[in-house]
Amino acid sequence: MTTVAPDRLERGRRAYADIMTIPAPQDSTPATTHLLDFVFAEVWQRPGLTRRERRFITLPCAAAADAEGPLRDHVYAALNSGDVSVVEMQETVLHFAVYGGWPKASRFNQVVDEQWERIHQDRGLPVPPPEPLLPLSTPSDPEERLAVGEQSFKDVNCLPFAPTRDNPFQGAGILNFVFGEMWLRPGLGMKERRLITVACVAFQDAPYPILSHVYAALKSRDLSFDEMDELALHFAAHYGWPKGSNLNQVIGEQKQRVTQEWADESQGNS
Repeated sequence: MTTVAPDRLERGRRAYADIMTIPAPQDSTPATTHLLDFVFAEVWQRPGLTRRERRFITLPCAAAADAEGPLRDHVYAALNSGDVSVVEMQETVLHFAVYGGWPKASRFNQVVDEQWERIHQDRGLPVPPPEPLLPLSTPSDPEERLAVGEQSFKDVNCLPFAPTRDNPFQGAGILNFVFGEMWLRPGLGMKERRLITVACVAFQDAPYPILSHVYAALKSRDLSFDEMDELALHFAAHYGWPKGSNLNQVIGEQKQRVTQEWADESQGNS
């Protein structure tokens, strides 16, 4: 039977309290012990990603897992710590809705509202009014919006082509909304959107989206190779090692692909 040294366990409790902004659990079950010792004292402390960046991996994992306690706790911690603003959190919910599913995002959105209100009640402050939705920063003209969506699709996915407009999924969904609106919204940065997206496609079982979004995040250089490796570890700790292992394999394959493409581009430019 393996045991955790008391000093390591205490380090885990301090890390948990710092990250989650609530006291660490005190039970001595193996799950809690190694949650503190490994997940919080080790994974969250690694230098490859900032604490703030790790929030954008953890939140979609918690929202997808149908676990009320972890979702509530991680939303509260991200907002209460100030690592994630409420606008960024709301944009995270919207981005998650596209890549993780609208029903789960509906509950995610409720939890955000509840925890935002809780934080202000605890501080004896009124909840501030929400940021105005309108005007949208994207075009309202339908033709212009589709054209913007086509260019955004190419830019985000690092591809020379965009889907055709010939069916509702591609035209009204992918081009009009996902890339013609959501990826262009100003409330969240590109790197944060990459982190959320890769986490979401990693817990889905659709082979092409995980390949394409890992590739695009690396090819665009929005995520470095080392940051993507850290994403895989953090994801595995919060969503499960089997899917984390699959993500890690895809990352390895896409690193080779991107490295070869960069080499070919360098030779072509010389």
